[in-house]
Amino acid sequence: MSKASVFVSESVTRGHPDKLCDQISDAIVDRFLAQDGFARVDAECAVATGIVFLAARYHADEEVDITRAARDVIEDIGYDRREFDPDRCTVLSTLTRSDAPRRDAAGPGTPADAPVTVLGFACSQTESLMPLPLDLAHGLARQLDEVRMAGTLDFLSPDCKTQAAVEIHNGRPGRIHALALVLTGDAGRAPDSRTLRRLLKKEVVDPVLAARELEMDRRSDLFIQPDGALATGGPTLHAGLTGRKTGMDTYGEYARHGGAALSGKDPSRIDRLGAYAARYLAKNAVAAGLAESCEIQISWTSGRAEPVSLWVDTFGTGALPDDELIARLEKAIDLRPAGLLKHFGLGEPQPAAQAFFRRLAVYGHMGREDLDLPWERRDLAAQLG
Repeated sequence: MSKASVFVSESVTRGHPDKLCDQISDAIVDRFLAQDGFARVDAECAVATGIVFLAARYHADEEVDITRAARDVIEDIGYDRREFDPDRCTVLSTLTRSDAPRRDAAGPGTPADAPVTVLGFACSQTESLMPLPLDLAHGLARQLDEVRMAGTLDFLSPDCKTQAAVEIHNGRPGRIHALALVLTGDAGRAPDSRTLRRLLKKEVVDPVLAARELEMDRRSDLFIQPDGALATGGPTLHAGLTGRKTGMDTYGEYARHGGAALSGKDPSRIDRLGAYAARYLAKNAVAAGLAESCEIQISWTSGRAEPVSLWVDTFGTGALPDDELIARLEKAIDLRPAGLLKHFGLGEPQPAAQAFFRRLAVYGHMGREDLDLPWERRDLAAQLG
């Protein structure tokens, strides 16, 4: 028998500076789409102590107040004013009208907007068909956010980190090796270390494990604030940038991803749209019982609407040859950009879309059972099976 490996994935809460930038970028996309469902948008953000940098290009009927969007996100996240003040921070912005055609001008044969290779993954380790290490890390991060916002852990900053280490044997998860919560906040209001550990285990760790019917054993480690005393969090502690947490946004580095940032782009951008499509195909293949683990690679090149390559790897877990699965996938869905937009319902005006993409900017773009995401539906499974 081969020795089990230990795989570690991490997540962060909504106030981590990189995730702050992702949320601001996607909030800008949402605001453009809310008033013009066919808008083309690219939005980038960077933050540091007391300052926000914004750069956006758009083609839409109307402009959006991107500075207001940034301040609203900062306010909503709930930093202590000493960490990051939404009213007093400096916002430097540039907003440029693009010459790119509007999305309603795109026909079914409109080529991809850039050459790109995207990768999607699914596995049977969790109910969401995501890798268990990342599922646990995201679950801990979300629970930290929820109990902090409920007031139970109000001494914490919205900028915290979680880690989950799980033993993996032949592609299957085993025991939990370790969990970790790395915190920032107000050290003057925090309880002593023993009380803090007991509080976080009760309010954060235990509910996350119970929801997944998991337990830590006697050899499992639980690390609570291993770096020592709490420090002030947010951009005061470290800078942030849109698109710097792509592994966390996808599969927690358990599987490959295309590498491109997902946030800050309207849904017609093929690197964003394609990443969702690849996840959709992989998830439905696993949901159909055709594999326990599945990676999908799709490549588009400039000047063509159809992908130049669709490739599948089921890592020896497939119920049928990979070539046959490829043929079924190609028959099941139109992989041209316009076809994907239509299939996912993203090709029509969405006046109620104001918070759609921003909600993806924290806790991951994939495996989101809390949201009705078109690329997380299992509606192709019956056809594939």
